[in-house]
Amino acid sequence: MFKAVLTRLDEDDKQTLGSFILYDGIHKVFEAQTLELPWLDNEQFISCIPTGQYICKRRQSTKYGHHFIISDVKGREFILIHWGNFYGDTKGCIALGRDFIDIDNDGHKDVTSSKPTMKQLNNVLDGILFSLTIIDLVRAY
Repeated sequence: MFKAVLTRLDEDDKQTLGSFILYDGIHKVFEAQTLELPWLDNEQFISCIPTGQYICKRRQSTKYGHHFIISDVKGREFILIHWGNFYGDTKGCIALGRDFIDIDNDGHKDVTSSKPTMKQLNNVLDGILFSLTIIDLVRAY
């Protein structure tokens, strides 16, 4: 099974920025930047999810195409890894992109090339599952 590590690196009152690395064994096979909401006590729709270990399963929807759902998030449902460029695109989910740039000049960094980044992740994963470990370097829960 593939293994991913999401490391949270920076946070402000609107969002959390991080790094996502996917491994096949000991080999790094994919890397992206992450955009999440800030930590607000795991509150639905306004907070990122707690640190920990999760299983992610491939899912498809009309809105996001192929993306991933994160299983067994305590107190939460339908937490996804999907495309999105701005903190307003996520309601507690994880958006992936290539770089951090303030695309809309609102003073907050956004993630770029989110749809192509998600397509690349889907192309790398030959199975439908991967494990995800979330580490927070911003705070200790």
